[in-house]
Amino acid sequence: MRDGIKLFTAIYIPKDSSEKHPVLLRRTPYSSSPYGTNNFPDAFWNSYYRLYMRENYIMVVQDVRGRFMSEGEFVDVRPYTENKKGNQIDEASDTYDAVDWLIKNVPGNNGKVGAFGISYPGFYATMVALSGHPAVKAVSPQAPVTDWFMGDDFHHNGAFFLMDAFGFYSGFGKPRPKPTTQGGQGFRFPSPDNYNFFLQTGTLKNFSKLMGDSIQFWKDLLVHPNLDDWWKARNTRNFVQHIPSSTATLVVGGLFDAEDVFGAWNLYKAINQKAGNNNKLVMGPWFHGAWGGRSDGSSLGNVRFGTKTSEWYQNNIELPFFNYYLKGKGDSSKIKEATVFFSGENQWRQLAQWPPANELAQNIYLQPGGGLNWNKPSSSNSFTSYTGDPDKPVPYTEDVHQSRTREYMTDDQRFAARRTDVIVFETGILTEDLTLAGPLYADLFTSISTTDADFVVKLIDVFPDEFKYEGDAVQPNRSNGGSYPMGGYQMLVRGEIMRGRFRKSFEKPEAFTPNKVEEVKFYLPDVAHTFRKGHRLMVQIQSSWFPLADRNPQKFVNIYEANASDFQKADIKIYHSSQYPSNIVLPVLK
Repeated sequence: MRDGIKLFTAIYIPKDSSEKHPVLLRRTPYSSSPYGTNNFPDAFWNSYYRLYMRENYIMVVQDVRGRFMSEGEFVDVRPYTENKKGNQIDEASDTYDAVDWLIKNVPGNNGKVGAFGISYPGFYATMVALSGHPAVKAVSPQAPVTDWFMGDDFHHNGAFFLMDAFGFYSGFGKPRPKPTTQGGQGFRFPSPDNYNFFLQTGTLKNFSKLMGDSIQFWKDLLVHPNLDDWWKARNTRNFVQHIPSSTATLVVGGLFDAEDVFGAWNLYKAINQKAGNNNKLVMGPWFHGAWGGRSDGSSLGNVRFGTKTSEWYQNNIELPFFNYYLKGKGDSSKIKEATVFFSGENQWRQLAQWPPANELAQNIYLQPGGGLNWNKPSSSNSFTSYTGDPDKPVPYTEDVHQSRTREYMTDDQRFAARRTDVIVFETGILTEDLTLAGPLYADLFTSISTTDADFVVKLIDVFPDEFKYEGDAVQPNRSNGGSYPMGGYQMLVRGEIMRGRFRKSFEKPEAFTPNKVEEVKFYLPDVAHTFRKGHRLMVQIQSSWFPLADRNPQKFVNIYEANASDFQKADIKIYHSSQYPSNIVLPVLK
């Protein structure tokens, strides 16, 4: 690198020398193993990477600065520096220097470089696009870490995603005195029941004691509870205007990605708005990274999608994208602006833009008695109330697990609907299909008895009582196993949490005035789903989602410094009246 630091880089070169070959780069904090010149990655043959081997790509995997066998200091989501001086570095400059070295030193390359990566490597792929090196022609950030305060991984609308953050950083963030081939060991959970473990551990200060004081990013996030300049510097959407017009981008994500669904939708939108390059979007019915060989994409949990969507994407979108821009092979016009799978109808749609031009934001209103329809309620003073108790928070799933599940993104929500601290609103049986395509917004009018609260809104597809998948038998009991009873299934289509203190500003949180009606409006990541004729549309509202998100004490204090004595019950009212018409803004496809 320009400052003298060396980055460990594994380079796999085709034996075929009859023509020159493009370079496909993946930069990762998760190791470029297997190390050693006689070792070869099994993934090149056991995953769809074999498609690139057939095409004779030069495959390059690099440990990013400060990780595994690379020299230097690692910094989480290292900020992009717009005007670097001298030997000043960031991930974009490290990419520029690496690409420059590869082009000049790897025999048989054709002078064109592409890059891809899923999750954290997706962040580094975005930095490849920002490097500005003229050889970089095509980049695919996939499930990219984009904004760790607003919606990816560790915060959603300012609410701290405790389970993922603690599980990840207890192993990933440990300091590494010198280059090594070994990764850190994570925390050894004393129980396979994560709900009990996180509840019994208690306050975030107790988790910090378990974490110790050596994990720099954990300490950093605890002292940046609000959206400040520190977080803004780590939001890649603020810098994508520097992507050159000569670098094509293909942003890929999963509709049901529990980690970075926010990043995929919103990085694509930011590039479209700010950069002048050729930018495309693909969203499939996938969990985190499923399209990269971890699943054939035909199902998630109990929900089935009908076809092997991952294989279709690999063969029809990703490989043709890189082949066109790096090898001059094929026709890029076949890859539309937005290729999006619509769950419910289980069909790919190829669209000229996202959201689609014929999408219309339409309000559906909460009604007295648990109804849900397109008309504003006529009642002058109507609300539904519940009590949020941080000692008995609403679980995110009914099952017992140690690690956070990926399937919860489509889980059956009947267990939650049966709780007294979850309120439910639903339509009648739909007489025609209802297709949603675009961003969701919750617009709630609420009063609370305390000074802070969280609000979780879930959009749910309620299947008909007689529903079953083709080939399944309707079983009176499941004593001998068998398929899950899908009749009346309440499929989570999209759920999101909002930390109430940020209702007016993420930069300057504000306490609630007890029992005063206030508006809480927030974004839920985009959806692409068809509610079929005969189904119902349901909305559930609650004030905890545990242990996905940490518990709000429901008292306006710095939650990262809260004591057990700060936690208290809150009586919460959600209004559905002519004066305070709580609603969900749906992106209806006309």
